[in-house]
Amino acid sequence: MKFPIIRDITTKDVVSIDIDTSISEAISHMLKQEHRSVVVIGDDDYFILTVLDILNIEGKNLDLSVRDLDLRAIPKVLKDTNILDTIELLDNELEYICVVNSDNSLYGLVTHTDITSNMDPDTLMDNYQLEDFLKIGKRMKWVDKKEIVSKLIKEMMVDSFDNIIIVQDLKPIGILTTKDIMWIIKNNKDLNLPVSEYMTSPVETINKSASMKDALEFITSKNYKRAVVVNDDGTMYGVIAQKDIISFTYSKWAMVMKEHTTELENNNLILENQNKEYELKASVDSLTGLYNRYKFSELYTSFYKTMTKQDNDMSLIIIDIDFFKKINDTFGHNIGDQVLIKIAHTLLRTLRDIDVICRWGGEEFLVLLPSTDLNEANILAQKIRINIENLDIEIVGNITASFGVSQVKEGDMMEDAIDRADKSLYLAKDSGRNCVKTELDL
Repeated sequence: MKFPIIRDITTKDVVSIDIDTSISEAISHMLKQEHRSVVVIGDDDYFILTVLDILNIEGKNLDLSVRDLDLRAIPKVLKDTNILDTIELLDNELEYICVVNSDNSLYGLVTHTDITSNMDPDTLMDNYQLEDFLKIGKRMKWVDKKEIVSKLIKEMMVDSFDNIIIVQDLKPIGILTTKDIMWIIKNNKDLNLPVSEYMTSPVETINKSASMKDALEFITSKNYKRAVVVNDDGTMYGVIAQKDIISFTYSKWAMVMKEHTTELENNNLILENQNKEYELKASVDSLTGLYNRYKFSELYTSFYKTMTKQDNDMSLIIIDIDFFKKINDTFGHNIGDQVLIKIAHTLLRTLRDIDVICRWGGEEFLVLLPSTDLNEANILAQKIRINIENLDIEIVGNITASFGVSQVKEGDMMEDAIDRADKSLYLAKDSGRNCVKTELDL
């Protein structure tokens, strides 16, 4: 397998303006060309002017030059760079990489689309389903069709969303993207109308049981930047973007490349650096930054061996946020995500560096406590419970959590210790929630 040189997949037909162009000229140029963004050629760097930047221009003197705007610089690479050296740059908020000649002059642009269009779908694992990938929770936003456009545009500017899914009975019926906003601006449309007036509809979706290969072929064939993923009943499940597929595919690429010794000699250093980054990504939950199930299982095995060898104690705490579904239903999934992040930060502040903290799934967290007996684990769980109860979360207010505690015994499989903690957790819920129960209470 050959890894392309970046110049081979670069889009050379790029719309650009000089950094000293006036703001009014730049806006007119974008509207005339019907582009959501243009490249701004600076003195030494390249920048991007997007439709969201235009929305932020309100109140500025339009006779000023683009140089006076706070634009974001585009990452740049030489045109002879190997594609492996560019993948990490696509984790940047910007979806572009600027490709330059040796004299720093503009050669062209590479986007997520260019990367995904040059992936070989046959190198992907057909049996790896979207629902497995999306369990770790990708950021997205969906709203009711009655939401007002002006409000949504402000939210897109603040939260840097490039799209919003419009739902009815939790089923996607439309999408509003920056391209739609560009059309609204160009045609001077009324921003105080509901989003249903301007959304792109219908929404083409893909089922959560589809493979990563299916998702790549879907996005590439439709020339989309993302795929809207739904449950079997058609309700929203998630959104997978091009760069998510890039991240996943890289690990498969690396495996195949190891079988090609000639390329391995030339690219070994690149792979070594890239693997460190992607090993980390494979170990953590993307929303909270805590360990995921896979990494927790790996660390449990290691700590269990130490426990039995040194005759140490070890305990488990399982934590479940009380009435979390009600939080999501009342305030939306974005606020629910913020609650999960707050809980994660509280756990990190309360626990020791040696403790292993994992987002087990949904609103459940699992903590492994080396060198800790059941009584000490109970005391620590009570401390976490109080710290969570004392949180004051914006919009939501105060929340609580329930706890189950077990002590790991010699001969335990991980599932045995978790099962006892889980039964203790259900006892805590049956006892009114916001309390700690241990296996001794069973």
